[in-house]
Amino acid sequence: MKNKKNIAIIGLGYVGLPLAIEFGKKYKVLGFDINKSRIEELIKGKDSTYEGDLIGLNIAVNLAKVSDEKGLTFSSDASELKSYNVFIVTVPTPIDKFKAPDLKPLLKASEMIGEQLKKGDIVIFESTVYPGCTEEDCVPVLEISSGLKYNVDFFCGYSPERINPGDKINTLTKIKKVTSGSTPEVAEVVDSLYLSIIDVGTHMAPSIKVAEASKAIENAQRDVNISFVNELALIFDRMDIDTNDVLDAAGTKWNFLKYKPGLVGGHCIGVDPYYLAHKAESLGYHPQVILSGRRVNDNMGMFVANKVIKLMIHKGQKIQGAKALILGITFKEDCPDIRNSRVVDIYSELNQFGLNIDVYDPHADAHEVEKEYRITLIDKIVDQYDAIILAVSHKEFLVLNFNTMSKGKSSVVYDTKACLDREIIDGRL
Repeated sequence: MKNKKNIAIIGLGYVGLPLAIEFGKKYKVLGFDINKSRIEELIKGKDSTYEGDLIGLNIAVNLAKVSDEKGLTFSSDASELKSYNVFIVTVPTPIDKFKAPDLKPLLKASEMIGEQLKKGDIVIFESTVYPGCTEEDCVPVLEISSGLKYNVDFFCGYSPERINPGDKINTLTKIKKVTSGSTPEVAEVVDSLYLSIIDVGTHMAPSIKVAEASKAIENAQRDVNISFVNELALIFDRMDIDTNDVLDAAGTKWNFLKYKPGLVGGHCIGVDPYYLAHKAESLGYHPQVILSGRRVNDNMGMFVANKVIKLMIHKGQKIQGAKALILGITFKEDCPDIRNSRVVDIYSELNQFGLNIDVYDPHADAHEVEKEYRITLIDKIVDQYDAIILAVSHKEFLVLNFNTMSKGKSSVVYDTKACLDREIIDGRL
């Protein structure tokens, strides 16, 4: 553990790449990903996630060319991992179609690392999991594939990722980092490692399980709070009052938490509560609040679609064959991340009503959208529509002329983000 730290980052997505860049400025770092096209892209100095600091990337890569002790290189060859003694795992931890944790990427990464593991090595997990997953699920795989013994031959740590995709202010080095280790000594090593790149400091949790739980409740808390205002939106819609007007009024009190209603997707808030619920249920406790919040949030896309249909009927439109435009399919604004996008729920519901639907999103990768959701994005807006739904508030959408995109006064414009001028919309969340 006192040896020079050579770090391998496993998974170069929204979490892994920023880590690789920052560590690459101070340590010898290998950025590893099984996706060869991703490796080729990064070698060329490009990043399709928008999360990498390209200037920092260039600095870290150039360092590797002149130093044997610092700098960042990339590879998809697992055999190269043998030269490294600290492994940081940042692979996805999604849910399956039954909303149960899908640990396949995490366990495959653990197996691959185990095959290269040596005595004294440290494996740090950043992927979001349920409390206990590192030591109960990942460590046995590491032991079997390496033939080494946990906390004797190799050690583990857990430091939950806190990347906020699309956020250019609260970036990796400006967000306090929770750290932990499998022994007190390893916890100190892991903490000092992160402290060397995190400007605002770290918080050392007393155990790996506590660190895992802290990440799970961060996003579960936000999910429950958003589900509350989403439920208010469902109630106030029946009262024919605007939810955002109510929130503006209530927000004048100093201790009111002003969450906004909306679609809850992405890899964190829409997924992590299911991990926490899964662990709770395995222990014989069926969580009430967490899962009720999930049910509310998962149904908001259907509510939006049905509201749009009602508004179209109210304006005398024929629904079957009507043409609709959905603006945005990523899970949040000004970001290319399409994981767990709940915009798809709006699309599916409108499709069942028989509408012809175009989806436009200049930030999303059309190939990825086609592969993941079987939805073909349009390259540009050329038609006029009976219904327009602003699903994601990309900056490009805020300057669009909705009059030219509408067929006329009978067209419906619905704003799920409450960011458009009220004079041009027919409804909003």
